[in-house]
Amino acid sequence: MKLYEGEKGKTYCVRELFMEEGLMRRLQALGLNEGTKVKILNRKAGGALIIYVRGTRLAVGKHISMNIEVRETAADDEERPGE
Repeated sequence: MKLYEGEKGKTYCVRELFMEEGLMRRLQALGLNEGTKVKILNRKAGGALIIYVRGTRLAVGKHISMNIEVRETAADDEERPGE
């Protein structure tokens, strides 16, 4: 599934990034790599998502979140903000 299709409050594991090389490297530098856990904190107008990644909140637009393949994680595997 695509990160864009995820639900607010749920945690997902990044499977793969499908985008141009420069953008993919920038996201990887911010910690968004294969195997990284991502929690959707909020949805904004226009499709933007606020996500929690490795202790940091990031805002990603719809065009980016539509190109991030994820899988849902188990409930006991979830990472919570502030931990």
